[in-house]
Amino acid sequence: MSLTLKTQESLLDRGYSRRQISRISLGVAAAVPFFSEFAQAQQIARAGAGMRGPRAFDPEAIVISSNENPMGPCKEGIEAMARVGPLGWRYRPQGENLEFESLLASTENVKQGYAAGYPGSSIPLASCVPAFTSPTRSWVMASPGYGSGAGRFVGNKVVKVPLRADYSHDVEAMIKADPKAGAYYICNPNNPSGTLTPRKDLEYILANKQKDAVLIVDEAYVHFAGPENYSTDLVRQDKDVVVLRTFSKIYGMAGLRAGAAYGRPDLLAKIADYGRGGNLPVTATACAAASMKVPGLMKERLAINKKNREYTYEHLDKIGASYIPSTANFFMMSVKGFTGSQIGTAMAAKKVMLAGNRWPEWPQHIRVTVGTFEEMTKFNAAIAQVIKEGPAKG
Repeated sequence: MSLTLKTQESLLDRGYSRRQISRISLGVAAAVPFFSEFAQAQQIARAGAGMRGPRAFDPEAIVISSNENPMGPCKEGIEAMARVGPLGWRYRPQGENLEFESLLASTENVKQGYAAGYPGSSIPLASCVPAFTSPTRSWVMASPGYGSGAGRFVGNKVVKVPLRADYSHDVEAMIKADPKAGAYYICNPNNPSGTLTPRKDLEYILANKQKDAVLIVDEAYVHFAGPENYSTDLVRQDKDVVVLRTFSKIYGMAGLRAGAAYGRPDLLAKIADYGRGGNLPVTATACAAASMKVPGLMKERLAINKKNREYTYEHLDKIGASYIPSTANFFMMSVKGFTGSQIGTAMAAKKVMLAGNRWPEWPQHIRVTVGTFEEMTKFNAAIAQVIKEGPAKG
């Protein structure tokens, strides 16, 4: 990616070296692996950490490792993709996908120009790093939390603050850790804990940060928590907030790549300086636009996810496993006497693939994605057998 002269001068003024700027010039493609469920899972698989069992393409394997939604795209979205598919030979978007960005704004009741479409939320998240932080203005986040390597990759300071005892973000400690930070990042619900940070804590950050700092709220999983937990109203109020959304989760479009960034036009412009990622696929935008127009879709999917999650919790309670209650489509689990890696290896041997031990802060835990009822039934049987057999010797 070619940075404009103005953007390069801004980076130099903020303390970046020319070597660091050359890394930023590689574009979001270089940073996205630090903010991508798929890429992070692949890195773990290559490293062999708890992933020595069947490969993901094994048709008999239950793959509940990357927070994917097995409900997939809705019927209306699939039909919309079929209609625009024949137009895919043109560069210029046509047909139903022309509604995408206007619907992003209208569904959240923000003004036009306050929403920007992206191929997923990883690209704008990665772009927020050079847009709002620098070697002298840190990126402050939770520990454990989602990502963090992108800032270090380009030479930025990353400050990680432990979650509270209730697994919410400790916003007082985040401000105290670096009162002069450039960005405070809150994933809500948090990944990997699946827990919510209340509105009053977001407002605390806004009230106590430096004037030119930004609050970044990653709402990849917020639809599973319900509309009462959305924070796009802060965007409507012209606050120093960027809200990130994706269609990968509740909409079941992880492989199609559609997402959005919400914020004031001046904040979105800073993010766009580091790349919009090119045109979105016409199939993805058509599917996303159609999905946004389906009445009750999110409510229905939220209920299905909750039912399967609670079904699994009930089983874990019976067999003596522990978990962190989640509001998302995943949860963190632990079993007394096991490390997270041992659980992952034992479950993989039974063809149930979980997220490896990606969070050194919690070596006893492993993350479980909520799959279909049938998948969670097989998960329940496998984890019961693993506990009965005990941890591997040696």
